[in-house]
Amino acid sequence: MTMKRFGAPVPDWTPPRRPQLEPLEGRHASLVRLDADSHAEALHRANAADPAIWDYLPYGPFRTAEDYRDWIAGITGGDDPLFYAIQDRETGQFGGVASYLRITPEMGCIEVGHINLSPSLQRTRAATEAMVLMMDWAFTAGYRRYEWKCDALNLASRRAAERLGFSYEGVFRQAAVVKGRNRDTAWFAVTDGDWPALRDAYQAWLDPGNFDSAGCQRQRLGDLTGPVRVSSDPVLTGSGR
Repeated sequence: MTMKRFGAPVPDWTPPRRPQLEPLEGRHASLVRLDADSHAEALHRANAADPAIWDYLPYGPFRTAEDYRDWIAGITGGDDPLFYAIQDRETGQFGGVASYLRITPEMGCIEVGHINLSPSLQRTRAATEAMVLMMDWAFTAGYRRYEWKCDALNLASRRAAERLGFSYEGVFRQAAVVKGRNRDTAWFAVTDGDWPALRDAYQAWLDPGNFDSAGCQRQRLGDLTGPVRVSSDPVLTGSGR
């Protein structure tokens, strides 16, 4: 086998702009810049339904809404990470957050992370659409690579990444110490080459015709995105056990 000496040329590529957190609007979800005064109370109330949502994050749970407000005020003061608050348009309630982070325009790379969805937002079309809206912004802006990383023990996050069509790229062992415990980090990514087919899959899944009168999906998103993934998570397929 003959190895290539260089990677493929990337002609006429220029670094994209950094996110400005302009509002993102979909059929089911609205995303706005996270603000301590505007969102802390509602998010704290929604999050209180299940403290386990904080298990794999390096912070939380927060005892009071004021504690959570102070955390938001501190984390939103810089330019990386940049946080959105996620609103379910059906209920009008804010139920989660997600951020862009490790924003590297000069490399065309950006990551989605700090994803924390309250029980009321989990498993909803709004939650899925929120992830789609953030990814759509990144690729429309010109990013070439969109990353998802999580604690390797966080099977729910690994399943979510695969369902959304992220390709598995491996595990970085002993990548961090979080809450006094070792964290191995599982890596996933979507590239701009994957994006057109994934965008079509998301549109097909989110189409109202994909849901019956009871709101049950006719086609699963993972079945639509599966053909796009260049690699699957071996833990989820069973070959990694």
